[in-house]
Amino acid sequence: MDDRLTLEVHDLVVPVLTGIYSEETHLPQPLRISVSVDIDCPERFAPEAPLRSSKNYLDLKHAATTALPAGVHFTLIEGVADHIAETLFLQDKRVARVKVKIVKLAIAEAGESIGMTLVRHRR
Repeated sequence: MDDRLTLEVHDLVVPVLTGIYSEETHLPQPLRISVSVDIDCPERFAPEAPLRSSKNYLDLKHAATTALPAGVHFTLIEGVADHIAETLFLQDKRVARVKVKIVKLAIAEAGESIGMTLVRHRR
């Protein structure tokens, strides 16, 4: 079995143009986005291991925030998740798997989490 390193960024709140109903299509709505990425890892991480031995966590944050195209309306939040996954695959050839969880904050009525999780593997 190959060793894997999972990097995670959780609970980013990002305003995104998404939705299918008329009241959703005019203004961005807040999405809570969490991203996990599996990459190959070295046999050991020595104390002096350089950043290139891993991946910068800010790359995950960037894929879920500033890398989302401004002004683009995603009909489904699944499209948002796919865009994030594709960005991460393009960033780094070591990325083997991306998991994106998105919660639509605007439709929660009692603090529940309503959303989806998408898992993509490098092909």
